[in-house]
Amino acid sequence: MKLKPTAGIAFARLDERIARSPVGDGWIERTHFTDACASLWIDGELVHLEDLVLHDATRDIRTPTHELTIARDVLRTRRRIAGQLPDWALSPDGICTLRNTSEITSASTDEPQTAAGIRRAVAIEPDGEGEDNNDVENLPGVDYAAIDAVLARSNAAIEEAKRPVRTGASSRSAEKDPMIYDLDWDEDARLEEWRSALRQTQDLPAVLQAIIALDVWNELSVLQHAPWLGRLLAASILRQTGVTTGAHLAPINTGLKTIPVDRRRHRDRETRVLAIAHGLTAAAEIGLKEHDRLALARTLMERKLEGRRTSSKLPELVELVMAKPLVSAKMVAKTLDVTPQAARRIVLELGLREMTGRGRFRAWGIL
Repeated sequence: MKLKPTAGIAFARLDERIARSPVGDGWIERTHFTDACASLWIDGELVHLEDLVLHDATRDIRTPTHELTIARDVLRTRRRIAGQLPDWALSPDGICTLRNTSEITSASTDEPQTAAGIRRAVAIEPDGEGEDNNDVENLPGVDYAAIDAVLARSNAAIEEAKRPVRTGASSRSAEKDPMIYDLDWDEDARLEEWRSALRQTQDLPAVLQAIIALDVWNELSVLQHAPWLGRLLAASILRQTGVTTGAHLAPINTGLKTIPVDRRRHRDRETRVLAIAHGLTAAAEIGLKEHDRLALARTLMERKLEGRRTSSKLPELVELVMAKPLVSAKMVAKTLDVTPQAARRIVLELGLREMTGRGRFRAWGIL
């Protein structure tokens, strides 16, 4: 089996273009979102990009689903790996940290979970975009003290689950629930076997290292509830070995999404390896096309800034639109420090494309 180094060449072209581009930072931020959604697609789940963007900005328009929570974990893990040194993710401490955080579904947000927080979360304006509704602060027949007590116990249980496992009685209390975990699934042994296979590929080309590491991870099924972590670790191999720059993670999920599932999960190892290689090449090519599209969109929007006053909010809106695949009136109002009504007016001046098509909740983006 012979693999052409097309993926490495394509990633080198992509890195060179991003490093010199004015939309490089926006491309990286948007890639985090699209790759997180693609990761869920590969695992057989569907998460809409707009839902993930709004959930990340704590501007949900509906109750977050379990799949959306996983996508948020993938998004945050990508950002965490990209924010560390290139060799951190594959170090013993990095793998341990990523493994533990991937197993804990965090229910926390930027705001503490209190009854007041719930009242603000469920306060939906008539048009979905106006000022916060303060009329729900004291709903009749609702015992907010009891709600706060339940949430306090829940937060205490979550914090207890996050603590390191100890020996003796504490270890027995921290045993995994057999209704959720397969108790015969030895993740430690599988992880060590995967790391052993990774050490055996150190003399191979970087792209081939990432391909083999991902294939072995999938075959071993290292983590029961976090198969997506293996793809991020494979992207970390490309970053650590210098195939991609330290500024971003390769959007491996986006590329693998284009490969048919029967090829990605084929019984023949050679077929699977070739499928992953084609997925890496597709990831770089898609990244190049997305960068060119963003660069063209930015050029067109900058033409509308000519002749504007120095106090105009349009330049800030351009930067926000470049960094987010979707922006709502509340997101624009919060970033630009204007009212929701002024935010809608500024969006219309920039000429963005409305994505939702609903009067109750409106959001805009670049197609």
